[in-house]
Formats: sequence, structure tokens, C-alpha cells
Amino acid sequence: MASYVIGDIQGCYAGLRRLLDSVSFEPGRDSLYAVGDLIARGEDSLSTLRYLRSLGSSFFSVLGNHDLHFLSVSQGIKKAKRSDNLEPLLKAPDIEELTAWLRQWPLAMALDEKHTMVHAGLYPGWSTTQLLTYSQEIAEQLKSVKWCQLLENMYGDGPPKWNDKLSGKQRQRFIINATTRMRFVRPSLALNLSVKSAPKDAPSSLRPWFDIPNQQLKAEERILFGHWAALQGNTSSNQFVALDTGYVWGNTMTLWHKETNECISVSA
Repeated sequence: MASYVIGDIQGCYAGLRRLLDSVSFEPGRDSLYAVGDLIARGEDSLSTLRYLRSLGSSFFSVLGNHDLHFLSVSQGIKKAKRSDNLEPLLKAPDIEELTAWLRQWPLAMALDEKHTMVHAGLYPGWSTTQLLTYSQEIAEQLKSVKWCQLLENMYGDGPPKWNDKLSGKQRQRFIINATTRMRFVRPSLALNLSVKSAPKDAPSSLRPWFDIPNQQLKAEERILFGHWAALQGNTSSNQFVALDTGYVWGNTMTLWHKETNECISVSA
């Protein structure tokens, strides 16, 4: 048995299958975990979702910003951009089954006591226990009859900082932004959601979230995340495993083999 964590797939079905073939992935024997952004921008989001769903209990995922945006588009809350490349998925006869399947996934997931998976990262003011607790808050709403209301309220960049007293849509929006959109954080722990560059090209007032000291993160804990293709897998720390290596932009798709602590990639 092997456990693999894969970076952003973004609807790149052919690359996904080549990468899994390269490690002889076998459903029923092996497990595949995904850090979110399963769909959008790539050539075949529909086949990607259908395949991942077909893996049954061999597949697990957290949700990324593109996954949440697709759910909004599917309900008429937002319009898809042409670059999202979602038209075949939106017209699919099984779209209701696929959206229901996608809604079941949380924003963060513990693989075990030492490894936690989240799309964008761990907000520096949170412990992994808090991350999982706040993820559960959103997951319960996303699976409830009020799920469309949650999606309607999630758009926007504020509030910039976490406060335990946040409530309602402000609280929900911050949790979603921190777990699915975060890259840079100010020393004050305020999110900056507009800069998407590599750290070396960012304003000096901003720091990658993983460079902000987090006193609540234990030394033996590791965070596996995607979302930030400009990192090209580099965080300068074994504690933070960046798995979005930009396949959809012509680079590579990467997965991490949990048992060997090895990263395996295929080129676009």
C-alpha cells in the first residue's frame, strides 16, 4: 500500500493519468490525496472529476479556490471566465452528482498526527487543530441546505486578519480566504491576496505565510499544500511541502509519496 498526495491538477486529465501511471497507482491498494484545485483551466475538467470520483474510497481531497468557484458557477452565483474552461463540465448530464460529490470535501484534512493537507496553507496565527476545526465549520455549511448562501458570501478580500470574535459571513470568508487563497502575509498577520509572484519578486513588506514564525506549529508537524505555482515546490523548509508545480502553465505535475518522503513529477 502506498499513499500519495498530488498537487494542483486543474483539469489536466492526461497529466494526472500519466503521473499516476508512473508510480503504478492501483485503486483499492493505494490511496490518493489531493491538495485542491482539481479542476479549471486544464483541457478536461469533466474527465478529471469523473475519474477521481470513480476511485471511491481510494481518493481524498480538500477544496481549492477553483473548486469553490466552480460550485458557485454551477449554481448561477457567478459566471465562468473563458479561461476557466468549464463549459463541458457545466453541460455534463451528471453535473448534479459531480457537484454533490465535490461538496463533501473539507478545506483541510489530517493525513495522520504529523501531516495536514490544505490548499493554500496554514494561517500563521492558527494551530493545525484550529485549522481543522475551522475547516469543519465550512464543511458543515457546504453540506447543508444553505450551501449556496455560503458561496454567495465568500467573495471579497476582507477581513484581512483573524479574530476569534469574527462571526457570520466575515468569519466564513476569512476561513475560506486563508485556506484557499493565501500566499503572502504581513508581519501583522494581515493577508495580502493580490500579490501572486514568487517570494523574491514580492514587496519587502510581505512575507510568504510559511516564513512567518508560528509558535503553535509543532516541530514534527508538516503542512502539505498547493495553490502557489510560482514557488515551484520550494519553501526552504522540510516542514512545508509545496506541491503545485504549475503543470497547467507548461511545467510539471507533482505528487509526494508519503512512505518514502519522495516527490515524483511529470512534465507537461
